[in-house]
Order: sequence, then C-alpha cells, then structure tokens
Amino acid sequence: MSGWGEFVAAYGVFLVSHAIPIRPPVRPFVTARLGRVGFSLAYSLLSIAVLVWLIVAAGRAPHVELWPRAAWQNHVTLVTMAVACLIVALAAFQPNPFSFGGWRNAIFDPARPGIIGLIRHPFLAVLTLWAAGHLAPNGDLAHVVLFGGFALFALLGMGLIDGRRRREMGNEAWEKLARAAGKGRSFGPNATTFARLTAGLALLAALIWLHPHIIGPDPLAW
Repeated sequence: MSGWGEFVAAYGVFLVSHAIPIRPPVRPFVTARLGRVGFSLAYSLLSIAVLVWLIVAAGRAPHVELWPRAAWQNHVTLVTMAVACLIVALAAFQPNPFSFGGWRNAIFDPARPGIIGLIRHPFLAVLTLWAAGHLAPNGDLAHVVLFGGFALFALLGMGLIDGRRRREMGNEAWEKLARAAGKGRSFGPNATTFARLTAGLALLAALIWLHPHIIGPDPLAW
C-alpha cells in the first residue's frame, strides 16, 4: 500500500484508535485488566505509533501544492512550538480533573491550579499549536489535511471532554470547580516554575536537534 491509499488508511486507524479505546465498554474493560496507569501507558504508546505512521504516510502521499514555501514560515513553526513546549513543561505530571485521564486528581487544589487555571486541556492546546504551527511551511494537500485535521480534532476534543466530565462530575460540581480554578493563582515566581520553564526550553532545543534526524527537514534551515 502506498500513496493516497496508505495515507487514508493511516488517518482512519488514527481516528479509530482515538475514538474506540476511551469509549465504554472498551475503556472499563481494558482498565480492569491493565489498571489505570497501564491503560494510560498502552493508550499513549498506541497513539504515538499511529501518529508516526500517519506522519510518514503523509510524506509518501503524492505532492499537490496548495501554497509555496517561504522563509517566514519556519518562524511561525518555531514560535508556536516554543509556546507548546512551555505548556507541556507546565502541565506535565500535574493533576487535572478536567481531563479524561488526569494525574493524582485527588490532590488538585483549585486555589493553586497552575496552568489548568488558564487552559483546562493543556495537551490538546499543545496539539492545536503543533498542528497550526506546522501548517505554514507544509502547503501540500496531504500535510494540510494532516495538520488541519489535527487542529480541528484537538479543538473539538476540548468541548467533547468538557461535556463528558460535566456528566461524570455533575454540572453544578463541574461549574463550581471550573470557576474556582479560573480564579486561582496559576503561577508564582518560585523555583518549581523556573525549573519547568527551563525544561520547556530544553525540550524545544531537543526537538529542533532531533527533527532533521527523525523527520527530515531542519527547522532552522531554509
């Protein structure tokens, strides 16, 4: 399988792999056997594997140019990725009761919500930034469908997860928690925040270095 056939197949598997595992009764069934951590790990590994295949398939699809490459486009990607990496660093291993998974949600303090006080779904925001930032320098049809679809997927996902968590928590409890988190203190000038921001910049540097070795194009070259 090659060309558009592989791309369509990869996109279909990506959508199915993100829709079915989190739906009842699949998620409770798998979680009961792997545990909550095991489910999250298996789901993450599956997502990464399918994502890699989809990106590779987009590169193999026939090239249909929608807009030409220009020097300024790389700067769009670098800026959006810098913001995305900082969000990842601030959100990693932080409790988030608004997410479908979450990490130690029982200790979430709405008075000190961190990045969750500003962005309820930071990792979906990161996916949106990653996709939108990569649209500019990838003006061929396959990559526009790829990255545009990811951005739309992430934006719609925020609303879908909010709706699901409202039903699970109860509308009144969800609203109360969301208001409290929105009024809480998100950040402070402390060593933890500084360390996380530094880690975000280190992540950006690592991605820039790895990109030409794994994906191909050098983000710093034109």
